[in-house]
Amino acid sequence: MYPLSRRAIAEFIGTLALVFIGAGSILADRVAGGQASLVGIALAHGFTVAVMVSAFGHVSGGHINPAVTMGALVAKKISPGDAVVYWIAQLAGGVGGALLLTAVFDAATRQAASLGTPGLAAGVTTGQGLVFEIAATFFLVLVVCATAMDPRGAFTIVAGIPIGLVVAFDILAGGPLTGASMNPARTFGPALVGGYWANHWIYWVGPLAGGAAAGLLYSTFFLRRAEPA
Repeated sequence: MYPLSRRAIAEFIGTLALVFIGAGSILADRVAGGQASLVGIALAHGFTVAVMVSAFGHVSGGHINPAVTMGALVAKKISPGDAVVYWIAQLAGGVGGALLLTAVFDAATRQAASLGTPGLAAGVTTGQGLVFEIAATFFLVLVVCATAMDPRGAFTIVAGIPIGLVVAFDILAGGPLTGASMNPARTFGPALVGGYWANHWIYWVGPLAGGAAAGLLYSTFFLRRAEPA
Protein backbone atom coordinates (compact mmCIF):
# COMPACT_ATOMS: atom_id res chain seq x y z
CA MET A 1 0.00 0.00 0.00
CA TYR A 2 1.23 3.48 -0.81
CA PRO A 3 1.97 5.92 2.05
CA LEU A 4 -0.97 8.10 3.03
CA SER A 5 0.76 11.23 1.74
CA ARG A 6 1.04 9.77 -1.76
CA ARG A 7 -2.54 8.57 -1.68
CA ALA A 8 -3.64 12.06 -0.68
CA ILE A 9 -1.72 13.55 -3.61
CA ALA A 10 -3.46 11.12 -5.97
CA GLU A 11 -6.85 12.14 -4.55
CA PHE A 12 -5.96 15.82 -4.93
CA ILE A 13 -4.91 15.44 -8.57
CA GLY A 14 -7.89 13.27 -9.51
CA THR A 15 -10.41 15.67 -7.97
CA LEU A 16 -8.66 18.68 -9.47
CA ALA A 17 -8.94 17.09 -12.90
CA LEU A 18 -12.63 16.32 -12.39
CA VAL A 19 -13.49 19.91 -11.47
CA PHE A 20 -11.25 21.46 -14.11
CA ILE A 21 -12.61 19.30 -16.94
CA GLY A 22 -16.15 18.78 -15.62
CA ALA A 23 -16.94 22.35 -14.61
CA GLY A 24 -14.79 23.52 -17.50
CA SER A 25 -17.06 21.72 -19.96
CA ILE A 26 -19.97 23.78 -18.65
CA LEU A 27 -18.03 27.01 -19.12
CA ALA A 28 -16.89 25.89 -22.57
CA ASP A 29 -20.51 25.21 -23.43
CA ARG A 30 -21.25 28.86 -22.66
CA VAL A 31 -18.44 29.98 -24.94
CA ALA A 32 -19.73 27.70 -27.70
CA GLY A 33 -23.24 29.07 -27.37
CA GLY A 34 -24.72 25.87 -25.95
CA GLN A 35 -23.47 23.60 -28.73
CA ALA A 36 -21.74 21.14 -26.38
CA SER A 37 -25.12 20.09 -24.95
CA LEU A 38 -25.93 17.94 -21.96
CA VAL A 39 -24.40 14.89 -23.62
CA GLY A 40 -21.04 16.61 -24.02
CA ILE A 41 -21.03 17.74 -20.40
CA ALA A 42 -21.99 14.27 -19.18
CA LEU A 43 -19.24 12.67 -21.24
CA ALA A 44 -16.65 15.18 -20.04
CA HIS A 45 -17.40 14.27 -16.43
CA GLY A 46 -17.71 10.55 -17.13
CA PHE A 47 -14.53 10.29 -19.17
CA THR A 48 -12.54 12.22 -16.58
CA VAL A 49 -13.73 9.99 -13.76
CA ALA A 50 -13.06 6.85 -15.78
CA VAL A 51 -9.51 7.94 -16.62
CA MET A 52 -8.59 9.27 -13.18
CA VAL A 53 -10.01 6.25 -11.36
CA SER A 54 -8.12 3.96 -13.72
CA ALA A 55 -4.93 5.98 -13.27
CA PHE A 56 -4.99 6.20 -9.48
CA GLY A 57 -7.07 3.21 -8.49
CA HIS A 58 -3.98 1.21 -7.55
CA VAL A 59 -2.60 4.13 -5.52
CA SER A 60 -5.49 5.49 -3.45
CA GLY A 61 -8.51 3.56 -4.67
CA GLY A 62 -9.36 6.44 -6.98
CA HIS A 63 -12.13 7.84 -4.80
CA ILE A 64 -11.86 11.51 -5.98
CA ASN A 65 -15.17 12.06 -4.19
CA PRO A 66 -15.94 12.49 -0.46
CA ALA A 67 -19.12 10.45 -0.95
CA VAL A 68 -17.10 7.49 -2.24
CA THR A 69 -14.79 7.80 0.74
CA MET A 70 -17.85 7.86 3.00
CA GLY A 71 -19.07 4.64 1.40
CA ALA A 72 -15.64 3.07 1.90
CA LEU A 73 -15.63 4.20 5.53
CA VAL A 74 -19.02 2.66 6.21
CA ALA A 75 -17.91 -0.54 4.44
CA LYS A 76 -14.76 -0.54 6.60
CA LYS A 77 -12.50 -0.31 3.57
CA ILE A 78 -10.71 2.77 4.93
CA SER A 79 -9.84 3.93 8.44
CA PRO A 80 -11.47 7.07 9.89
CA GLY A 81 -8.11 8.87 10.02
CA ASP A 82 -7.29 8.09 6.40
CA ALA A 83 -10.81 9.11 5.38
CA VAL A 84 -10.33 12.57 6.90
CA VAL A 85 -7.08 13.02 4.97
CA TYR A 86 -8.82 11.90 1.77
CA TRP A 87 -11.61 14.41 2.34
CA ILE A 88 -9.16 17.26 2.87
CA ALA A 89 -7.23 16.31 -0.28
CA GLN A 90 -10.42 16.02 -2.34
CA LEU A 91 -11.77 19.38 -1.22
CA ALA A 92 -8.40 21.00 -1.87
CA GLY A 93 -8.36 19.42 -5.33
CA GLY A 94 -11.82 20.80 -6.02
CA VAL A 95 -10.69 24.29 -5.08
CA GLY A 96 -7.55 23.90 -7.16
CA GLY A 97 -9.54 22.89 -10.22
CA ALA A 98 -11.86 25.86 -9.82
CA LEU A 99 -8.91 28.25 -9.45
CA LEU A 100 -7.43 26.92 -12.68
CA LEU A 101 -10.71 27.71 -14.44
CA THR A 102 -10.42 31.36 -13.41
CA ALA A 103 -7.14 31.48 -15.33
CA VAL A 104 -8.74 30.05 -18.49
CA PHE A 105 -12.17 31.70 -18.75
CA ASP A 106 -13.07 35.38 -18.57
CA ALA A 107 -15.13 36.81 -15.75
CA ALA A 108 -18.31 37.18 -17.84
CA THR A 109 -18.27 33.52 -18.85
CA ARG A 110 -17.54 32.39 -15.29
CA GLN A 111 -20.41 34.46 -13.95
CA ALA A 112 -22.86 33.36 -16.64
CA ALA A 113 -22.18 29.70 -15.85
CA SER A 114 -21.72 30.18 -12.07
CA LEU A 115 -18.22 28.75 -12.57
CA GLY A 116 -19.84 25.40 -13.28
CA THR A 117 -21.29 25.16 -9.77
CA PRO A 118 -24.20 22.68 -9.60
CA GLY A 119 -27.51 24.23 -8.66
CA LEU A 120 -31.23 23.56 -8.62
CA ALA A 121 -33.17 24.35 -11.77
CA ALA A 122 -36.21 26.60 -11.65
CA GLY A 123 -39.17 24.67 -10.32
CA VAL A 124 -37.07 22.01 -8.59
CA THR A 125 -37.65 22.05 -4.83
CA THR A 126 -34.94 21.41 -2.27
CA GLY A 127 -36.66 18.15 -1.36
CA GLN A 128 -36.65 16.95 -4.95
CA GLY A 129 -33.04 17.98 -5.39
CA LEU A 130 -32.02 16.19 -2.21
CA VAL A 131 -33.74 12.96 -3.25
CA PHE A 132 -32.06 13.00 -6.65
CA GLU A 133 -28.59 13.61 -5.19
CA ILE A 134 -29.09 10.78 -2.68
CA ALA A 135 -30.31 8.35 -5.34
CA ALA A 136 -27.73 9.28 -7.97
CA THR A 137 -24.85 9.02 -5.51
CA PHE A 138 -26.20 5.72 -4.19
CA PHE A 139 -25.95 4.23 -7.68
CA LEU A 140 -22.46 5.64 -8.15
CA VAL A 141 -21.03 4.39 -4.86
CA LEU A 142 -22.75 1.03 -5.21
CA VAL A 143 -20.94 0.50 -8.51
CA VAL A 144 -17.67 1.63 -6.93
CA CYS A 145 -18.16 -0.92 -4.16
CA ALA A 146 -19.01 -3.68 -6.63
CA THR A 147 -16.17 -3.04 -9.06
CA ALA A 148 -13.33 -1.42 -7.10
CA MET A 149 -13.76 -2.30 -3.41
CA ASP A 150 -14.93 -5.89 -3.69
CA PRO A 151 -11.90 -8.15 -4.24
CA ARG A 152 -14.12 -10.29 -6.46
CA GLY A 153 -15.14 -7.26 -8.54
CA ALA A 154 -14.18 -6.49 -12.12
CA PHE A 155 -11.94 -3.46 -11.51
CA THR A 156 -8.74 -5.11 -12.75
CA ILE A 157 -10.52 -6.01 -16.00
CA VAL A 158 -12.58 -2.93 -16.82
CA ALA A 159 -10.85 -0.41 -14.51
CA GLY A 160 -12.80 2.83 -14.05
CA ILE A 161 -15.06 2.54 -17.09
CA PRO A 162 -18.25 1.45 -15.26
CA ILE A 163 -17.73 4.15 -12.63
CA GLY A 164 -17.35 6.82 -15.30
CA LEU A 165 -20.44 5.54 -17.08
CA VAL A 166 -22.51 5.88 -13.91
CA VAL A 167 -21.39 9.50 -13.59
CA ALA A 168 -22.36 10.10 -17.21
CA PHE A 169 -25.82 8.52 -17.01
CA ASP A 170 -26.57 10.26 -13.70
CA ILE A 171 -25.75 13.61 -15.35
CA LEU A 172 -27.87 12.76 -18.38
CA ALA A 173 -30.78 12.01 -16.06
CA GLY A 174 -30.40 14.78 -13.50
CA GLY A 175 -28.06 17.40 -14.90
CA PRO A 176 -30.94 19.70 -15.85
CA LEU A 177 -32.46 19.25 -12.37
CA THR A 178 -29.64 19.60 -9.84
CA GLY A 179 -26.46 19.59 -11.89
CA ALA A 180 -26.06 15.95 -10.79
CA SER A 181 -23.06 16.64 -8.59
CA MET A 182 -22.90 13.38 -6.58
CA ASN A 183 -19.70 14.82 -5.15
CA PRO A 184 -19.31 17.46 -2.42
CA ALA A 185 -15.83 18.37 -3.66
CA ARG A 186 -17.14 18.91 -7.21
CA THR A 187 -19.60 21.45 -5.81
CA PHE A 188 -17.44 22.95 -3.06
CA GLY A 189 -14.51 23.99 -5.24
CA PRO A 190 -16.44 26.21 -7.70
CA ALA A 191 -18.75 27.41 -4.91
CA LEU A 192 -15.85 28.62 -2.78
CA VAL A 193 -13.92 30.24 -5.63
CA GLY A 194 -16.97 31.77 -7.30
CA GLY A 195 -19.09 32.48 -4.22
CA TYR A 196 -22.13 30.46 -5.36
CA TRP A 197 -23.69 28.97 -2.22
CA ALA A 198 -27.38 28.62 -3.09
CA ASN A 199 -28.76 25.37 -1.60
CA HIS A 200 -25.18 24.25 -0.99
CA TRP A 201 -26.16 21.95 1.88
CA ILE A 202 -27.98 19.65 -0.57
CA TYR A 203 -24.68 18.83 -2.26
CA TRP A 204 -23.22 17.65 1.03
CA VAL A 205 -26.15 15.91 2.68
CA GLY A 206 -27.40 14.16 -0.47
CA PRO A 207 -24.11 12.65 -1.71
CA LEU A 208 -22.83 11.71 1.75
CA ALA A 209 -26.14 10.05 2.66
CA GLY A 210 -26.29 8.21 -0.67
CA GLY A 211 -22.67 7.10 -0.35
CA ALA A 212 -23.14 5.87 3.20
CA ALA A 213 -26.29 3.96 2.25
CA ALA A 214 -24.53 2.26 -0.67
CA GLY A 215 -21.52 1.34 1.45
CA LEU A 216 -23.73 -0.08 4.17
CA LEU A 217 -25.90 -2.08 1.77
CA TYR A 218 -23.01 -3.54 -0.20
CA SER A 219 -20.92 -4.41 2.83
CA THR A 220 -23.92 -6.03 4.52
CA PHE A 221 -25.25 -8.13 1.68
CA PHE A 222 -22.37 -8.67 -0.76
CA LEU A 223 -19.00 -8.25 0.95
CA ARG A 224 -19.74 -11.02 3.43
CA ARG A 225 -18.12 -14.33 2.60
CA ALA A 226 -20.55 -16.44 0.60
CA GLU A 227 -21.96 -19.47 2.41
CA PRO A 228 -20.87 -22.80 0.91
CA ALA A 229 -23.50 -24.56 -1.16
